[in-house]
Amino acid sequence: MKRFTKQLGQGMTEYIIIVALIAIAAIAAYGFFGDTLRSQVGGMASELSGAKGTASITAAKTAAKGAVGEKTAAGLSNYANKATYK
Repeated sequence: MKRFTKQLGQGMTEYIIIVALIAIAAIAAYGFFGDTLRSQVGGMASELSGAKGTASITAAKTAAKGAVGEKTAAGLSNYANKATYK
């Protein structure tokens, strides 16, 4: 009976590690695309309420262009050079 309990604990530990890795990836993706995502959702909410969401959509486009710029500025080759980041 003890052997079964040890295997259950091992399975739970593996599950927790996988969930933690997924959470870290989600936080990183949100940090990278957060401004774009907020602006897109704000634009959709404005459009659904009947108002114009043009300002939010424009802000989302600007944030997306900034994200592309960050992608090219940040890499392993210039990791120590913090001046390239926002």
